[in-house]
Amino acid sequence: MSLDTVVEDIRNEARERAQEIRSEGDERAEEILSEAEADAEEILAEQEQETEQAIAQEREQKLSSAKLEAKQKRLEARRDVLQDVRETVEQRIAGLEGDRREELTRALLDAASEEFDDGDTVRVYGRADDDELLTDVVADYDNYEYAGEYDCLGGVVVESQQSRLRVNNTFDSVLEEVWEDNLQDISNRLFEQ
Repeated sequence: MSLDTVVEDIRNEARERAQEIRSEGDERAEEILSEAEADAEEILAEQEQETEQAIAQEREQKLSSAKLEAKQKRLEARRDVLQDVRETVEQRIAGLEGDRREELTRALLDAASEEFDDGDTVRVYGRADDDELLTDVVADYDNYEYAGEYDCLGGVVVESQQSRLRVNNTFDSVLEEVWEDNLQDISNRLFEQ
């Protein structure tokens, strides 16, 4: 065997070994690439799912927010309508005149009078525009005197120092009581669905 042959054999072995290493490297590269592609597909699928979930969650939040805002606006509109109705009622009550106003004022004073003892000095207050009416009405009661104005729609505020008692029988107080007791019915009639 000559040196050239030995060199050629070594070269052939080296080439074969290089070819094997290249083949193993290619196989390993294919495995790594395949694993990377599988990982990428898995990551992509997870990201798509997370994105879809985030979109669905955001959509749900916006829908809930829009529903809540619509409900709040509806409630505000209802409050505004109820307030308008209340103001209209107050205007009509304040605008009562003549015999009807006197009749209601007397009824409220009679009801308030039941709270005081005979012989008490009783002071009666009322709306400034009703001073003439109240002066006439109070004249029919013993120990009662018209004491001045009270900011209200009408009716009376009656007090006595002896009884240490003050009774608010104004149209305002009656309206407030009736309004509170019937607010649900009023609302149902106005906003029947």
